[in-house]
Amino acid sequence: MEQLTLNIINKSKTKVIASSAYNFKIELIETLGKDDLPDVLSISKELSEIYGNHVLIDLKNINKYFNDKTLPFIARNNDKIIGFIIGVPLEYFKNENWSKYDINLGKKNTIYTYAYIINKKYRKSGGYAKTLKKIYINWAKKRNYKFVSGHVAQGISKNFGNNTEIIKIFSNWYGTKISFEYYRRSLL
Repeated sequence: MEQLTLNIINKSKTKVIASSAYNFKIELIETLGKDDLPDVLSISKELSEIYGNHVLIDLKNINKYFNDKTLPFIARNNDKIIGFIIGVPLEYFKNENWSKYDINLGKKNTIYTYAYIINKKYRKSGGYAKTLKKIYINWAKKRNYKFVSGHVAQGISKNFGNNTEIIKIFSNWYGTKISFEYYRRSLL
């Protein structure tokens, strides 16, 4: 295990995007460090409990999610990571079969939501998930993204508002036996 983490720095480099007087912060991770690795891996296990092991972030694939092409935002409460959302420019996925259904591929105007999870202990209280998503979307708007897209379990995107459309439904998404919808949400 130690051999796989040798390329990871000791302390994460982050930029605080928003904070409250109650020790809650949203940060953009510029470089993930060993100090935050256990929290990220632990929260990822909750994501895999819902959607299966193919979404598990572990030491073998951590660089796929936290690198210079991804935009990982973390939520901290009392200096402990309680959730994250990872955005990636849609063009990063140009070789994925599902991306061909998006008319915005190549226009550099869409940020794809790659992973989004809040620790189950914090999901129902404090508005942490809603705040993390709101900060992420506002950050994307300020950088001239026109759309946010992603894959969610079928039926979820109807909660995103009237400016959201379903592009395509994929049954048995990556072997989960769950139908997922690929959605696009306008930020205009």
